[in-house]
Amino acid sequence: MESTIGLCKTELIKPRRPWKTLSQVELATAEWVDWYNHSRLHGETGHVPPVEYETNYYTELTKPQVTTVI
Repeated sequence: MESTIGLCKTELIKPRRPWKTLSQVELATAEWVDWYNHSRLHGETGHVPPVEYETNYYTELTKPQVTTVI
């Protein structure tokens, strides 16, 4: 969590300062979190957004297993 907070500060909070209101920070943070969770491409997941990767993971997990009888 600490690295995510640090990333948010580096990518969002510091470059846009000075902030005029708390509401501006809250809205920008909500937008950044949405982007972080739904749109960003991550190298460890094959450059697939996190939500798509998680959906694919659970889809594969719930597929029926094929077994063969010899």
